[in-house]
Amino acid sequence: MGLAVVMTPWTEPGRGLFSIAVAAELTGLHPQTLRIYEREGLLDPVRSPGGTRRYSTDDIGRLHQIMALTSDGLNLAGVRRVLELQEEARRLHAEIGQLKAAARKGSSPRARPPDGQDAPS
Repeated sequence: MGLAVVMTPWTEPGRGLFSIAVAAELTGLHPQTLRIYEREGLLDPVRSPGGTRRYSTDDIGRLHQIMALTSDGLNLAGVRRVLELQEEARRLHAEIGQLKAAARKGSSPRARPPDGQDAPS
């Protein structure tokens, strides 16, 4: 007999579970600080149908990362840049993985021209 897989809300990293008060308590930040981070584009919690912010476990992790960067002396613009660069690095690593997988299969992914240019005929 096989094992049943049970999905709990905790296993869905992007699912908004926590209210702003709970997220603030989990991180030790003031709720207004969370609103500032959202306004500055550092965080984007999901909204409930009623418009209430709901923070996911990913959001809580990101808040801890923001706290670590600010405690190292970065201002919010610096934090934003670090987060952007980390996201770019993740995207590039994924692309490298796809290219390696395609190379192992013996096929080359279709070359894409730089943005705004047409592919050669």
